[in-house]
Amino acid sequence: MRVLNKALFAAGCMIAATLPAHAKDFTVGLSWNAMDNQLPVKWQEYLQSEGAKQGAAADVNFKWVINVADADPTRQAANIEDLINQGVDLIIARAEDAAAIGASIRAAKEAGIPFMTFDRESSTTKPTVHVGGDSFDQGKTTAEAFVALLKDRGVTGKCIELQGSLTDVNAMNRSKAWHEVTDNSGVVTTLVSVPTEWNPDLFRSGTVNALRANPDANCMFLASDFALSAVQSALEGADRWAPRGDAKHVWIATQDVFPEAVTAMQGGFIDVGTTYDAYAHAQEAIRVAIELAKGEDANCPDGVCLAKGRLATQENIGTLENLWSRPAN
Repeated sequence: MRVLNKALFAAGCMIAATLPAHAKDFTVGLSWNAMDNQLPVKWQEYLQSEGAKQGAAADVNFKWVINVADADPTRQAANIEDLINQGVDLIIARAEDAAAIGASIRAAKEAGIPFMTFDRESSTTKPTVHVGGDSFDQGKTTAEAFVALLKDRGVTGKCIELQGSLTDVNAMNRSKAWHEVTDNSGVVTTLVSVPTEWNPDLFRSGTVNALRANPDANCMFLASDFALSAVQSALEGADRWAPRGDAKHVWIATQDVFPEAVTAMQGGFIDVGTTYDAYAHAQEAIRVAIELAKGEDANCPDGVCLAKGRLATQENIGTLENLWSRPAN
């Protein structure tokens, strides 16, 4: 799954928007934890395009220094140290480890460099600002719609939960929201919660093992559908991959709505999900970065600015606007 386009994401890659000569140069050090799926690829594309667009309007000339840690917290710390040594004006980092990123935040503060955590919040040291998606609301929106759907269909849900990484704040927010909504719903019971560490192999083996231990399971909650193919493989092996309306159908609620999930939802295999809106996240991050460049208040309550996702269903998946994961978006 570790896919890295060195031409786009090589350490030290410098990209500048074409702006008037009087524009203020503002160098952003962008530290990715990994480039292992299409979501960070789209985030980077949108950050750069929004930097050019919003920057032109604000007379801020965005320059980018980009590095990737390949899912290694130690390497990410070293990458961020390099950005600090280069004297960038702002660091934006998507943390591999929510606790470990705190040391990098402290180092940046000591160097007088503002630090924006992006997508994944720090669980230890507070950055200058955090910009990302509202992952708790994402899980809550999905869970509420899923409970309503099963109730409407007269289904008592016995679910397998595939969690993300237990060190990822977003994964824990989604799980917390799922349980807050479903545990006392009288409609959905979670039979087992399986940590996956965001490893597709664990998505597959976790599904296989959970189905063997709980043959009466009839629904699933996926902390993310980026590894949907692994879950599909496990369900196919159990002869349970079937669209809604088929007696073998496993009801599936998911998070993020990656490209594979779009196709699966259109085919009737996934029932509900809430999007992770890459475009909205990037827009907000650049808005905040411009405020920081100008030394102004970013207007983020308690230092946090979040963009909410949108509920995707089999009925509306083809019409949601600016859905990054659907072809032609």
